[in-house]
Amino acid sequence: MRLGKIRRNTGGFTLIEITIVVVIIGILATLLIPRILDRPERARRTAAKADMRTIMGQLMQLKADTGRYPTTAEGMAALVKDPGLKGYQSGGYLTSVPVDPWENPYAYLCPGREGRDFDLISYGRDGQAGGEGYDADIVSWDLKAE
Repeated sequence: MRLGKIRRNTGGFTLIEITIVVVIIGILATLLIPRILDRPERARRTAAKADMRTIMGQLMQLKADTGRYPTTAEGMAALVKDPGLKGYQSGGYLTSVPVDPWENPYAYLCPGREGRDFDLISYGRDGQAGGEGYDADIVSWDLKAE
């Protein structure tokens, strides 16, 4: 009886080759994942700044039409519904009271601090005053300089 030759499968990968590939993928993931995860927060901050510029423009338009900015008590709801101001544009200036990209209301003060006509603030990711990085406040007076 003749026994057939046993063929070795030479087309596969060795354990060392697989280990090297896994290590390389791990290193790449460590370097790339923080950059990928960082983008949504950067995009939210950019969106908040764009929204704030739009709101500021509508506040200025309301002042041009009525002669004044809404008071702090009237708030940004005055951009949606007439608080009883002469010259108010029919239909309002915005369709709804805006919230920032983190679903928090924008803070509005009129008159603003330090002699500003008004202050418009997004408290960032944490929704609280102060903070650093993505938790830092986005403020209207800094947008004018950009």
